[in-house]
Amino acid sequence: MKSLADLDQLNLDPAVKSQVAALVRALLEETQQASAAEIARKDFKIEALTHELAYYKRIRFSTKSEALTALQRDVFEETWNTDLSAIEAEIEALSDPQPSATVAKPKRPRAGRQPLPGHLQRIEHRHEPDSCTCGQCGGNLTKIRDDITEQLDVEPARFFVHRHIRPQYACRRCETVTAEAVPPTIIDSGMAAVGLLAWVIASKYLDHLPLYRLEQIAARSGVTLSRSTLADWVGRVGVALQPLAGRLAWHLLQGNTLHADETPVPQLDPGTGKTKKAYLWAYRSNDLQTYPRIVVFDYQKGRGGEHARHFLGGWQGHLMVDDYAGYKSLFSPGRKGMGTQALAACVELACFAHVRRKFFDLYQANQSPMAKEALERIALLYEVEAIGKALSNEDRRLLREEKSLPLLEGLHTWLQDTLAKTAPGGTSSKALKHALNRWPALIRYAKTGHLPIDNNVTENCIRPIAIGRKNWLFAGSERAGKRAAAIQSLLGTAKLNGLDPAAWLNDTLEKLPTWPNSRIDELLPFAKNSSPLTQPIINC
Repeated sequence: MKSLADLDQLNLDPAVKSQVAALVRALLEETQQASAAEIARKDFKIEALTHELAYYKRIRFSTKSEALTALQRDVFEETWNTDLSAIEAEIEALSDPQPSATVAKPKRPRAGRQPLPGHLQRIEHRHEPDSCTCGQCGGNLTKIRDDITEQLDVEPARFFVHRHIRPQYACRRCETVTAEAVPPTIIDSGMAAVGLLAWVIASKYLDHLPLYRLEQIAARSGVTLSRSTLADWVGRVGVALQPLAGRLAWHLLQGNTLHADETPVPQLDPGTGKTKKAYLWAYRSNDLQTYPRIVVFDYQKGRGGEHARHFLGGWQGHLMVDDYAGYKSLFSPGRKGMGTQALAACVELACFAHVRRKFFDLYQANQSPMAKEALERIALLYEVEAIGKALSNEDRRLLREEKSLPLLEGLHTWLQDTLAKTAPGGTSSKALKHALNRWPALIRYAKTGHLPIDNNVTENCIRPIAIGRKNWLFAGSERAGKRAAAIQSLLGTAKLNGLDPAAWLNDTLEKLPTWPNSRIDELLPFAKNSSPLTQPIINC
């Protein structure tokens, strides 16, 4: 019955027909009221969620998030991105297929799903119809195409056992027993295969998981791996990798331009139950030169300049550093090595990112017009660097000569004029003086095509260490710190050269026990198109 008018077609008594019509009208009215109430409820809920979504987006993308530390910001973004997606899912679930009359459905821009990586294994699942005949007319079906959809899946850490069987054969005549020899391994007679050792090292130093968490992960699979056992494996692998780390440092020091920086690392102080401050020094190769990308970490008990002098030894060249006084002796004309031998001074390069950071902090604090202009002037220098990134060293030198040097000259004049008008002793004056005091070292890069503008590449290498520090809290000893530095150097260099650190480590641990020392350079984590040096180059 489509309407009340259909009642006229039925042969009913007029009194009955009137009762039926009244009943139908009551049911229709009740249904309409219920539907209107449900629509109103959904519209109210959608409106509330829409306002909540707008609020979360405003908080998520507000400038307040910029004030957080890198680690805090990562956690913040993960949490809020999850909440944003959850709210949008609720709105979609409440929304009818047809647009609501009162509340517009929020439109979320979508860029389209990126294709899944081609190198991943494809496991095909074919879903054929139950019958080869048409369900409508019974005719035979003809294949026209394949409708393919892909889903990404993952298999958690899967433990399995390699069972090596070596039959033994005896000679009845001379009573000699013959069997296949057991090949040497990183840990002789150990139960850990190379893949397990690589997983432990990668989890600890790449994913920043403490050993007790690895113990828990193994326990979920019914495998007992005590922390003491895991610690023993880490120590032995660290010893085995030490020659590679030492050779990596040698290659680094063959370059004539280096970056350097340092970060504090807590170290357990035995007997006190507390920690003391140690330092992880980072030395990085120059990306603007044709040379393997290398980062080397050096763990030391303090921040004194003697640690940098000890690591660099007789190295000479351009050194990119911040304004820390510990490096100053390296740039002195009467530079001394660790002994009494006089050495030529290194050439100082100053970091423009540190200069910019001081003006950025000043602008964030009080919206200083002076700081804003400084930031805008420095931004122009970085625009030139972005253009010259893909150029050759000679073309980059010409570009800097044409664009950067005039900008630097204008910036220098502006800094001097602004300082003369600024009250001494304040934060503005300190920011201006910092740039002017380091001016010769700041502009040195612009006169060449191969020197860097800042020290950001080293800070990027240190950042994972800072994240890991939040998880493992402290180094247990100086030896543990040096072992971690060696492993981090190798894994960090692998990442810089576009290699999978875990895969490189697995392959290296497999080869290392029988690898000749004369060919150790072949195991270093360089890109395939990089050619490690075999002879020292002449430093300038």
